[in-house]
Amino acid sequence: MQVMKQMVSESNYSVTEFIFMGLTIQQELQLPLFVLFLLNYTATVVGNLSLMNLICLNSHLHTPMYFFIFNLSCIDFCYSLVCNPTMLTSFVSEHNTISYAGCMSQLFLFCLFANSECYVLTAMAYDRYVAICHPLKYTTVMSPKICSLLVFGSYLMGFAGAMTHTGFMIRLSFCNSNIINHYMCDIFPLLQLSCTSTYVNELVSSAVVGTIIILSSLIILVSYAMILSNILHMSSSKGWSKALGTCGSHIITVSLFYGSGLLAYVKPSSAETVGQGKIFSVFYTLVVPMLNPLIYSLRNKDVKLAVKRTMKRITS
Repeated sequence: MQVMKQMVSESNYSVTEFIFMGLTIQQELQLPLFVLFLLNYTATVVGNLSLMNLICLNSHLHTPMYFFIFNLSCIDFCYSLVCNPTMLTSFVSEHNTISYAGCMSQLFLFCLFANSECYVLTAMAYDRYVAICHPLKYTTVMSPKICSLLVFGSYLMGFAGAMTHTGFMIRLSFCNSNIINHYMCDIFPLLQLSCTSTYVNELVSSAVVGTIIILSSLIILVSYAMILSNILHMSSSKGWSKALGTCGSHIITVSLFYGSGLLAYVKPSSAETVGQGKIFSVFYTLVVPMLNPLIYSLRNKDVKLAVKRTMKRITS
């Protein structure tokens, strides 16, 4: 973070702060939306912290799958701290401002957690592939060391992507409008405000995002293709349902995250599509982090057992 502050101080810009336009400018919607997203924020924080605590406190959840779920919840929790406060402030404040350095820091953290979540979801797909297609080798292949390396690699690649996005954003000059058509500092709304050429930034953003999507999607699709092939060769219906049950939650999470993310960044160059992207971004920055703990806990026998054990400890 110190490196980022130094980069910001050395950059050439005249805008010292930005103003968020927020999700909507309709006054009659401000209070209802504030209450709605405050409940969303509370549910996200409580849900992810609860799931993280359950995994930590119950030894039967100390498995590779729940290790990845723990990190997914950690990312979603941090996500909510980055995105939700500025969203909530925009509903109750007449001028929701953020400093230039604060905006670049928010952009960096947003990219860090978004990229890291992509890679953690990819690692989870590989984990499911090994569990279903190579169950006898599972404990060896998905050893604590390998799992730790996969998660560390996810954060490292997320950090590299975030530094790339932020570094190229800092090189731009912002000297005209400082009103961001969004509820947070995102890449394309910021590019619209630059008074210098954004061609290189758009090229780099497309390359970084494209690499993440292609790499993650390829690994996830290949993993599930192998899983499907394995399921089709199973003779017992019990094996079918067990295999599908272990993959169902992950498939839902991947579909929600990637689906809403892709919709948010379709044709981002025009003002109209940036406005549409703002609506779609609500899903992957606010709704998905709230839903993930529910997706991985509802109809999950291990988590239900962990809840019962934890409640017994508290009451006894």
